[in-house]
Amino acid sequence: MKALRIDVWSDIVCPWCYVGKRRLEAALSQFPHRNAVEVIWRAFELDPSAPAVRDESVPYVERLAQKYRTTVGQAQAMVQRMTEVAAADGLDFRFDRMRPGRTFDAHRLLHLAAERGLQDALKERLMRAYMTEGAAIGDAETLLRLASEAGLDSEEAKNVLATDAYSAEVRSEEEEAHDIGVTGVPFFVIAGRYAVSGAQPAESLLRAVTTAWNELSEVAGAAEGDTCGPEGCG
Repeated sequence: MKALRIDVWSDIVCPWCYVGKRRLEAALSQFPHRNAVEVIWRAFELDPSAPAVRDESVPYVERLAQKYRTTVGQAQAMVQRMTEVAAADGLDFRFDRMRPGRTFDAHRLLHLAAERGLQDALKERLMRAYMTEGAAIGDAETLLRLASEAGLDSEEAKNVLATDAYSAEVRSEEEEAHDIGVTGVPFFVIAGRYAVSGAQPAESLLRAVTTAWNELSEVAGAAEGDTCGPEGCG
């Protein structure tokens, strides 16, 4: 049977996406056919109109309160809950350090990384840099440093950022997300047929992956059954 493919639409600046990544990893660590699973990270920008680097004088909780039209106290409670959820999944979220910005270039670099077999490594490095280390995720020099740390050739990465390389691919993935009804991330599509929305528990993701695997195995088995041809039946 061919590899089981999992397409994941997500954004680097999405806290739930990082939690979803950890939970998917936890699910796959329990899946007996892990080596036959291919995970592909797809582009989704939470705020395509964002500047490369936002004004750092406005604290994250204040921006959150403005976005959701709530009080700063309520926004702080949201941040505290998200921090606690992330910690339970082994992640250290530092909202006091986060420096949001446009993620389009980061998604372009992820396409380069996919071609070099380093997409997951770069995705992880970008998310940790943003969520924990306070890296300015829309800054070109920062992106080049992180790409190099993830194993990408610095000149190749620099060339991507200096041109429009992979821009069409990023836009295509975002359009596909729109076409299949993705309104929030993370969004998992397993084997092209099962959709899982949100950072579901690892157990739920494991059930979806197992169901997809079993169904595909049945199809593959049926395809390999006895047949008849011009030379007779076998």
